[in-house]
Amino acid sequence: MAVAGPTGPALSREEVDRALARLGAEHEAVETSLLALQDHAGRRLLEGAELSGTTKSRWAAAEQLIGRLWACFDAYTAALTTARELRARRRWPSQTELSELTELLRGSGVTLPGEATLAFTSPGTAARLSEQLSLQELLERMNGWYAQALDVVVTADAVWSALPARIDLLAAELQRVRSLAHSVGVRPGEHPSGDDLEQITHELTALRSEVVSDPLAFWAGASPSSAPGGGRPDTGRYDRAARALEDVRREVEAVLDVRLDAEQRLLGVRDVLSRADRTLNEARQARAEVLSKIAAFEVPAVSGPPTALYEQLAAAADHRRHARWHRLSPLLEGLEQRAEDELLRARESLAAVTAPLAVRAELRGRLDAYRAKAGRHGLAEDSFLIERHDAARRMLWSAPCDLVAAEMAVLRYQHALAEALAPTGTSGPVDRRGES
Repeated sequence: MAVAGPTGPALSREEVDRALARLGAEHEAVETSLLALQDHAGRRLLEGAELSGTTKSRWAAAEQLIGRLWACFDAYTAALTTARELRARRRWPSQTELSELTELLRGSGVTLPGEATLAFTSPGTAARLSEQLSLQELLERMNGWYAQALDVVVTADAVWSALPARIDLLAAELQRVRSLAHSVGVRPGEHPSGDDLEQITHELTALRSEVVSDPLAFWAGASPSSAPGGGRPDTGRYDRAARALEDVRREVEAVLDVRLDAEQRLLGVRDVLSRADRTLNEARQARAEVLSKIAAFEVPAVSGPPTALYEQLAAAADHRRHARWHRLSPLLEGLEQRAEDELLRARESLAAVTAPLAVRAELRGRLDAYRAKAGRHGLAEDSFLIERHDAARRMLWSAPCDLVAAEMAVLRYQHALAEALAPTGTSGPVDRRGES
């Protein structure tokens, strides 16, 4: 029967062998993990970087943990080596040797120096000179410290792998847009988009510097060493800068489009304004004609030429000559619309002043149609109809023409023709206007 000691009943030979095998496998796993951490790219970057903020403080703590990890690993290795040597003395260990092995494998027989005892020492608390732990307790402590150190290394590496390269690509695109913007006159202090480019430049410069010196400040969510997908690099500032640059790029390309087709668009505006001017001249001439030929009819006044639009057109041409494309772009866009509006207004003015002439022409047409109708029905020589026709004709072909009286004369001729064509027994005039 096994003799009980401070750690309980002594282990059997088989139990000792199984415990040594398990502890040996764990020792190998810990060593592999520590060597991988030692060679991790993120760790090498952290050691060579000028850190600040959160990353600086956390990496300082992580470095202490890594140092303590190796100290603990050395103690673990020494204890495991001692146990293996004791077990290797003989094939069938004595009861005393089994008790010693049980104490080594289960008892608190591992002595840690003071610098390897705790990750942090509370202020005002004296540091321990040493600490006694079991191999299992030592393994659990190393696993915890390893996870803390690995979080810092992996998080920093994830941010450095994601953000600086993207920032550099965006900075290269920024330089391309800046060069294009300068070529079309979009510069700081002269155009809002030029000011935006300056702000984006400062933001990208500051962002890259902060990402390089304090990567842990740009991590959102859980540590990457925890559950997969638990966190990610925080790209909020980068995304906002990218969107702002895209807005500026669209604005600059719009200005560039203006440069490419500015002459054609200016010619188009000149043509539209020229047509509007000719239409207004025609309206003024028509108004003079209406006033001389039509009486008792209100004729609207005709406005002068679009002087303000011609001044804006001259300013646009000056912007083009001096390559001020950023000023030409908004001016030309509004000028095109106002020129179209001016042409429409001129056409409406012409239609308004020529309306009396259109009314007179319509009455003349109706009178001729009624006369032709009378001829088809054999009434061309009817003296009463001839009298009514001639009265209406004199009014319509005299100047100035009284349209109200002329319309009444045409109606009287129409009614007389209707009565002449009406069957016997039908009383009263019949309005058959437009009848063929």
